[in-house]
Amino acid sequence: MALRGRLACALVATAACLVASAARAQFSYDVPYVPTPHVVVEEMLRLANVKPDDFVMDLGSGDGRILIAAVRKFGARGVGVDLDPDRIAESVYNAELAGVSGRVAFLNQDLFKFEIGEASVITMYLLPSVNIRLRPRLLRELKPGTRIVSHDFDMEDWQPDRKSTVRKNVFLW
Repeated sequence: MALRGRLACALVATAACLVASAARAQFSYDVPYVPTPHVVVEEMLRLANVKPDDFVMDLGSGDGRILIAAVRKFGARGVGVDLDPDRIAESVYNAELAGVSGRVAFLNQDLFKFEIGEASVITMYLLPSVNIRLRPRLLRELKPGTRIVSHDFDMEDWQPDRKSTVRKNVFLW
């Protein structure tokens, strides 16, 4: 392709990105993106007793660090779900860098509409109001024995089986 054609394509792609960014800037997410510290990621996965035969679902997966650690350090496989397409792109890139892209998927979907029944471990760093809205689905759709681990926020009167603190609270149900 001639230089002029490549420049035109680059300009169109840049314009499309700017329009998409402006549209996202007007969109409000239920949960802000705040990365989980690596030490907390490790504690979440340790507390959930993640094993190679686990299928981990990270709800509100952000940059993918929890799921990527579950695969790299514990041999699991899984899927991350997030509404923010920028976070999904970052997760896919991070998984490729970590060499685990064959064992993970990151999907731009609403966690309230995503099928969760296949999970053996659910990880999440969501706000308390989102945890409470999600709780009925967790109880209804997950198989007995599925572990749920949350960074920082509990589920009100649903008492965790275990709680740990490493810079932040980690809850296990």
